[in-house]
Amino acid sequence: MNLLQLAWRLLVAQPLTLALSVLVLALGWAAVGFVMLTSDQIEGRVQRDLAGIDLVVGAKGSPMQIMLSGVFHLDVPTGNIPLATWQTLRDQPLVAEVWPLSLGDSLQGWRIVGSTPQYLDLFGARLREGARWTGPMQAVLGSEVARATGLKVGDRFAGNHGLGGSGDAHGDSPFEVVGVLERGGSVLDRLVLTDLASVWQVHETLHEVDEEDRATLEAERQVTMLLVRYRSPLGAAMLPRWVNAQEGLQSAAPALESARLLRMLGAGRELLQGFGAMLLAVSSLSLFITLLTMVREREGDLALLRLMGARPARLALLVALQALLVVTASVLAGLLLAHGAQWALATWLEGQQSLPLSPWHVASFELWLLPLAMALALVAAAWPAWRAMRTDVTRLLQAPR
Repeated sequence: MNLLQLAWRLLVAQPLTLALSVLVLALGWAAVGFVMLTSDQIEGRVQRDLAGIDLVVGAKGSPMQIMLSGVFHLDVPTGNIPLATWQTLRDQPLVAEVWPLSLGDSLQGWRIVGSTPQYLDLFGARLREGARWTGPMQAVLGSEVARATGLKVGDRFAGNHGLGGSGDAHGDSPFEVVGVLERGGSVLDRLVLTDLASVWQVHETLHEVDEEDRATLEAERQVTMLLVRYRSPLGAAMLPRWVNAQEGLQSAAPALESARLLRMLGAGRELLQGFGAMLLAVSSLSLFITLLTMVREREGDLALLRLMGARPARLALLVALQALLVVTASVLAGLLLAHGAQWALATWLEGQQSLPLSPWHVASFELWLLPLAMALALVAAAWPAWRAMRTDVTRLLQAPR
């Protein structure tokens, strides 16, 4: 029997001790792994959704709320701004491009966003089927929306007033699905995209009476917010100040606001990581005590191995192998628990139509987790292994039985 087989036999000879050691260590790895998996995905999605957006312009209010509602579509907007603001910003020499957004309606809780076709280019979106919209009341569905609703190209649907999906249906103004996007991992996966004129048409038909009323409504048209890309770094220094000086307008720098958001989330992440690290420290101490107890209980067996020709170094290796087996099993169980918790969180977020997470996401830290755990196991096994090497064969054989 080789040392690895012998180490395994000695462990399974005490199944309860083995199970408790693996479980406690696995909970520590799971806590650390779950936090790091979640934060890794959130940071990745934040960076992906912010790509190319330097400034968000909305109605007066909280910059964080404007950023969350305009970039990530996770909050309600602060209000609407005049349509003329779009043209004013496009004429600014510091601005390279402006994407307008109009919000207010939804489809079964999925937000209907009015914009221009160039909004798709901002995220590098590609069509899985169909085409982009070319006029009012045509819609392109994000991949998650299409999957959840079962709609396909050629189908028609009516939006609901409000972002929650429980408002009155605009049955007199149905949309036609003209395209479905491929899954791209961006915020577009969760949106119903249409032309700006669609949003105006849906709401103006509720109020217009005659040509004069229609002209009045057209003159008062608004958008919810504007996404801006700077032409040069000088825009970051001057444009937000100019926007904030305008009546009714508020700017939000996504890079700054997302850093604040991640910093707030980071406090909770560090707390959970600290809890996981403390649990791992306690688990390592438990592993140390378990191995030391095994050495003491198996002193007779170790002495017999010495008589059979085993060198002290092989006895130390035997103890180290037991520690490595326990830790390897705990890491595998911990990662399984972490991904299971990630699946539960992803399922809950999907039900909330919020930020999507993938339970199958593999983070880079998982690659060095096992080597780290093995190093921790060797540290815990150092003293018990030394005790095994120092086994006094003569004293054990002379001890009364």
